Amino acid sequence: MKLVFVSNYINHHQIPFCNAMYETLEGSFAFIQTEAVEQERIRMGWKETQELPYLKLYDQEPEACRRLIQEARVVLFGGTDEECYIQKRLKAGKAVIRYSERLYKTGQWKAASPKGLRKKYHDHTRYRKEKVYLLCAGAYVPSDFHIVRAYPGKMYRWGYFTEARHYDVDQLLKNKGWQEKERMVYLLWAARMIDWKHPELAVETARHLQEKGIKFHMDLIGDGPLREQTENLARQYGLEGCVDFLGFQTPEKVRDYMEKADIFLFTSDRQEGWGAVANEAMNSGCALVADHMIGAVPYLVKDGINGLVYEDGNTMELFGMTERLATDRELAGRLGRNAYETITKVWNGENAAARLGELCIRLGLLEEGDFKEKSGSGTGTAAETGKEPPKEGPCSAAPVISERRMYRLLKGKDC
Repeated sequence: MKLVFVSNYINHHQIPFCNAMYETLEGSFAFIQTEAVEQERIRMGWKETQELPYLKLYDQEPEACRRLIQEARVVLFGGTDEECYIQKRLKAGKAVIRYSERLYKTGQWKAASPKGLRKKYHDHTRYRKEKVYLLCAGAYVPSDFHIVRAYPGKMYRWGYFTEARHYDVDQLLKNKGWQEKERMVYLLWAARMIDWKHPELAVETARHLQEKGIKFHMDLIGDGPLREQTENLARQYGLEGCVDFLGFQTPEKVRDYMEKADIFLFTSDRQEGWGAVANEAMNSGCALVADHMIGAVPYLVKDGINGLVYEDGNTMELFGMTERLATDRELAGRLGRNAYETITKVWNGENAAARLGELCIRLGLLEEGDFKEKSGSGTGTAAETGKEPPKEGPCSAAPVISERRMYRLLKGKDC
């Protein structure tokens, strides 16, 4: 086996990449699922089981899975804190590519914990000179791992890769808006209704638009412990006529709503390690308004070009950006078009698989002949050596940027 991906469970954020990897490696690829899908995820519409040719379930085939992990030429590992699955491989000095969200989602001050530092040394730092590399699923991951002195010069941009749908983008943008007759600006929010997703900020934004006399409609998709509180807030502000709460919807249904939305509000805070909803909203041509501390945002969003980024905690900036888009449909459409291009051309599973293949070749972990020839060309492979390393996007070098600098950098204020 050429490459084995080990993670807690497979989901629709990983399948496009896995499908592309399976094809480009001509079947010499396996995904080993180590846990059952959480019941909350199933209620949200995620599938409990998947029928995929490369999927292996550790609890059903433990010996076969252990053998695959040990014998594969490359193992891609992440999504779980349990290290036992790869310990034997690490001790043998075999190549491992980890992927990880950030270590310190609730604050880098936690790095001061002696117990935590010992754990990070055991899992990461001691392999700094070995064939162990890190794919950073979020722009704040390099800074976190830099604190524990792990993976110097061996960190690369990564993320989650939802289905990249291809539309007639002119028609997609033409069909956006709320209701056929009035074509009011249509805003969407979608997430679990928990504290660090901040559903209340969507309602506060709606209140701001209403006070400004702007005609709009907003849907909030999702459920959770804060739903009743958030609905009460909307009633308190008298927003019943322009804000609806739709509860949990299937991933497919969420995409349907995104295709009609002009603006997507992404209000999570620093605890959002990546945030695959950003991929989906951008792919659907939405103008994204997003908190700068969300892991995906610095990788996916160029402020003023394919979305707008507000400073974490700055609600007035959030309100102002949303008002600007709600009153300038041409701007919203331009950002939505560029967002669509970002996903379909760069941040998608097919490109990520090709880029990972090229990285494995450059690192000497796989060879060019391990990959399927490009269709239609008769020459070359899906992953090619001799190419210049990418400067942006999946598998480009992940810079270490401190939390304090990131917002200024995103705004072009820090050179």
